[in-house]
Amino acid sequence: MSVANLQRDTAFQVRSLFRSLLRQSSQFSNYNFREYARRRTTDAFREHQHETEERRIQELIQDGLQNLRMLKRQTVISQFYQLDKLVVEGQKTGEQTGQEGGIVRQKDTGYDTFLIMLPSPQTDSDCRWD
Repeated sequence: MSVANLQRDTAFQVRSLFRSLLRQSSQFSNYNFREYARRRTTDAFREHQHETEERRIQELIQDGLQNLRMLKRQTVISQFYQLDKLVVEGQKTGEQTGQEGGIVRQKDTGYDTFLIMLPSPQTDSDCRWD
């Protein structure tokens, strides 16, 4: 195989790895994790874009594949613990109420769970604060 073919194959591998990492990072349910993974991927590829040594490029590809496997595991775990969408994500969440069907954002304080756990008073004398 000629040097040009090897370089073309390596360039294809690198682009494919880059796209796979970005695609996998978009699978995070949490906005902060998703943006961090995307930013970390682009920063790492920009940092090493002028690498010319073939052995170093292969090491970086192997590191990237290892990071891809780690991202796949982490995205599966993150999907178990999904939270509400953040305002910066641009999607409407909340309850449709009011005029023009506007969105009312309600913060879950957990008070309802706390009140359920409190014992209810049996008599009026139990409610006194003497």
